[in-house]
Amino acid sequence: MNGMLTIKDGWLNKVEHLASPFFTPREPTDDISLLVVHNISLPAGNFGTTYISDLFLGQLDCSCHASFSDLQGVEVSAHCLIRRDGSIIQYVSFLDKAWHAGVSIFKQRERCNDFSIGIELEGTDDIPYTPEQYQQLLALTLCLQNKFPAIIMDNIVGHCDIAPLRKTDPGRAFDWPYFRQCLTEQATRNKN
Repeated sequence: MNGMLTIKDGWLNKVEHLASPFFTPREPTDDISLLVVHNISLPAGNFGTTYISDLFLGQLDCSCHASFSDLQGVEVSAHCLIRRDGSIIQYVSFLDKAWHAGVSIFKQRERCNDFSIGIELEGTDDIPYTPEQYQQLLALTLCLQNKFPAIIMDNIVGHCDIAPLRKTDPGRAFDWPYFRQCLTEQATRNKN
């Protein structure tokens, strides 16, 4: 898809960059040690629209669809979106905090935005993700682990894991055993 992913100054090479205003600079003491997998589609179950980017850029016309009414004034972003075809859009530098986690806790540590990277998959909880999305999520995760070694396997979770009373994504459609197996196999290959 995008070839070998690398990070320079917090930004991926060879992907589309759309800079979101919804971020906060990280503090020097913020350790990047968590990867959070989300899903999003706007309207729900519709793919290939520009509405996700519009939302993350603060440009969503909430009159375009009835389901957007509760998004009026919402300020949210993610570091990256992986579309159904595997293309990646980056909205926030990995060196900054994207506003993706909301009220959240991981291993008794609150405010997950402070120490995490948020990746959105274009999808829903119950529609299978595409092979291209798994391929790109795998490549992106390995790239992030190389740059931020504290993102170990146990620190790769779904939004549902850090905000279980509020969130269900990436949902039952996300094949965690498959993803973790592929990640382990690729990491082993890279070591040899």
